[in-house]
Amino acid sequence: NDIPPSSALEKISEDEAVQIIGEPLLPLQSTTLRDYVDHSETLAKLVHLGVDLSQVEKRQKAGQLLLTLDFEKDIRKILLFLKDVGVEDNQLGPFLTKNPYILGEDLEALETRVAYLKSKKFGKSEIAQMVSRAPYLLLFSVERLDNRLGFFKNELGLSVKKTKDLVIRLPRLLTGRLEPVKENLQVCQIELGFQRNEIQQIVYKTPKILTASKKRLTQIFDYLHNIMGIPHHMLTRFPQVFNSKLLRIRERHMFLVFLGRAQYDPAQPSYISLDKLVSLPDEVFCTEIAKASIQDFENFLKTI
Repeated sequence: NDIPPSSALEKISEDEAVQIIGEPLLPLQSTTLRDYVDHSETLAKLVHLGVDLSQVEKRQKAGQLLLTLDFEKDIRKILLFLKDVGVEDNQLGPFLTKNPYILGEDLEALETRVAYLKSKKFGKSEIAQMVSRAPYLLLFSVERLDNRLGFFKNELGLSVKKTKDLVIRLPRLLTGRLEPVKENLQVCQIELGFQRNEIQQIVYKTPKILTASKKRLTQIFDYLHNIMGIPHHMLTRFPQVFNSKLLRIRERHMFLVFLGRAQYDPAQPSYISLDKLVSLPDEVFCTEIAKASIQDFENFLKTI
């Protein structure tokens, strides 16, 4: 889960918030930001941009923050900055709905963070993609971004280029908590028994494994390895199987066993790749892999 840094939340104290809300123009005793829209040009303009105030007010202190900001003085420059970074016009509303805190950030600090990413040879379109997919990214200091990139590079033994590629594909690795990531790396090594170079390949091919639930990883591994007999080196070649649902793997494997077609050894002529096993839609899986009709498959599923 992405957690906004505390600095963005500490822009305003409770006392200040009470004073703002206590201004005579604004309806007192109000619980929703919507009630302030008629009185606040800033909120009206944000709504016009497509910001969903009902979502914003669920975020800690975000509502109070917005009520302290002036559109022309505080917000316009941040919007221009975001457009410059590459957030599309029609994405500004959804972006600010997810991360209203950026409106209270210092523009220079934001520019420094983008300059840091550019210095690390992230291209303009890559930065735009990362910021859009991980809206909290620019709330983090250069030190934190640098530490994070260093962590993935060293922990996984990746080259600078591969580390960059990893976070471009899953930018929330830079914004989310590190504990679950460290735990998943440990699980892969200690509980599942992968070698360091295998883990490197698995993570590079499917970065989501770093943030997947530990229980899911172990259940899928257990089924593939212990029941279907898939060795570690084959799982390293097709790590996308860890992103699929255990139920889908199990139903298809059992159907293939029933048909006498469950052959996952590439040395055999009737070999079925794990990729095809999990990625094909049911119809194609039945006709191409199981050589059976979808009706046969559906009837079989009723028996298990």
